[in-house]
Amino acid sequence: MKLESAVFEISAALPSQFPNPSMPEIAFSGRSNVGKSSLINKLVKKKSLAKTSSTPGKTRTINFFRLDGLRLVDLPGYGYAKVPQSEKKRWADLISAYFQSDRDLRLVVQLIDIRHPPTKDDLQMIDYMVEYGIPFVIVLTKKDKLNTSEIAQRIQDFDNQFSDFEGIKILPVSSETGEGIGELRGIIDSVTQD
Repeated sequence: MKLESAVFEISAALPSQFPNPSMPEIAFSGRSNVGKSSLINKLVKKKSLAKTSSTPGKTRTINFFRLDGLRLVDLPGYGYAKVPQSEKKRWADLISAYFQSDRDLRLVVQLIDIRHPPTKDDLQMIDYMVEYGIPFVIVLTKKDKLNTSEIAQRIQDFDNQFSDFEGIKILPVSSETGEGIGELRGIIDSVTQD
């Protein structure tokens, strides 16, 4: 799969704006400012395909990026405190509509900042995917912000936290240094092979 072929397709603020489910999709989920857009850019080797911002809550729509035979889907971040409750509900409804629509969703890349324990929202998202049998991988972002021993401790903490779940893959990455990106590309390739 040539991830470098990615182009912006559409920003959907309403379910009626979702593109036709004509190809496999990989969705990126996580709290606001966890690094979804940065990770997408690193994966496709383009600096600004997905718009990034230091301001949390920037992605307010579901952004679809089209590749040859694959679509990447950037979901709005959740958990941003400074957004009105009505906007949070709209985002939640939009994300739910995406997951409940009839799409060829091959994988959710669930991002969690390696420096912090999973939030209540992160755990709810993981429970939702487990309950509905949605395949996912947990990607721990911002690996470059910690030293080697801190990374090992955080991975152990996450392993312990998710020990009740069978077969969860946890992958630390850095969108800054590129560490873990090759392995994530391999995972995406493996789930998109027909």
